[in-house]
Amino acid sequence: MMLAPVGNLESYVRVINQVPMLEEEDERNLARRLRDYGDIEAARKLVLSHLRLVVSVARGYAGYGLPIADLIQEGNIGLMKAVKHFDPEVGGRLAAFAVHWIKAEIHDYVIKNWRMVKVATTKAQRKLFFKLRQNKKHLGWFTQGEREKVANDLDVSAKDVAEMETRLAGQDIGFEGSDDDDSDSRSFAPAAYLEDENSNFASSFENKDYQSFELEKLGTALSELDERTRTVIQKRWLDEKKATLQELSDELHVSIERVRQIEAAGLKKMKAMLVSNGVTDPEPQEKALPAAVSKKTAKPAKRKNKSAMDKA
Repeated sequence: MMLAPVGNLESYVRVINQVPMLEEEDERNLARRLRDYGDIEAARKLVLSHLRLVVSVARGYAGYGLPIADLIQEGNIGLMKAVKHFDPEVGGRLAAFAVHWIKAEIHDYVIKNWRMVKVATTKAQRKLFFKLRQNKKHLGWFTQGEREKVANDLDVSAKDVAEMETRLAGQDIGFEGSDDDDSDSRSFAPAAYLEDENSNFASSFENKDYQSFELEKLGTALSELDERTRTVIQKRWLDEKKATLQELSDELHVSIERVRQIEAAGLKKMKAMLVSNGVTDPEPQEKALPAAVSKKTAKPAKRKNKSAMDKA
């Protein structure tokens, strides 16, 4: 039962095939010893007798382009976990129980290492990834009928199947390409066509200049408000520590609803003045003040009523 060190995969497979398989009763007795007494020697015998099962399962994943030795190693981890959780009283052989743990570890290894960028992150995507690999009957793309059949089998949409198929067809490529690539191949590397936005000095200057313009017009619009309205806008939107409606209500000696009305009216007036002075809002449905304000300030304190800025 001793497994001596071996130099290569062929030698490893030859050695583990010499380890005798366990009879069902022997397997149960060893499992009881491990469960009841924590017998490490019993666990070792159970693992050694099922190493050939791991090799058999791992060979089924040889088409993913990953080293078979690494797949076997990950499968062995799954086997050891299965031995630890195996209950001999439930019924069934260890091999039938362990195969699911072995595949789970190999699946996780394949997903993490098949590509530099993960092709599947959720449980549904992982299942779809392996199912598509199994259902590929040709090197070309799925027909619409094949795509819908796989979608029905896995209870996903045909769009999800098409997206995963696109991920499977893609290949990792270095940002600047490889030094071994010829000039034609290197021209398709991302570095050849992606724009470096930091190098566009004209655009950077224009953005900074426009932000200064926005801030100047914002100051002008604030100065046009009456003192009470300006106080509400300042403390609700521009101060680092935002005031709540209740705090402003106590300070101004008016109701919370009146503070909200002052805020809404002030924002509406400011927006009209900013627009008339040439300040454009890039997202009018989501912002009521220009981009310069949103970059300088955070959102106001939470309140139950809908934000007046959204209404402005």
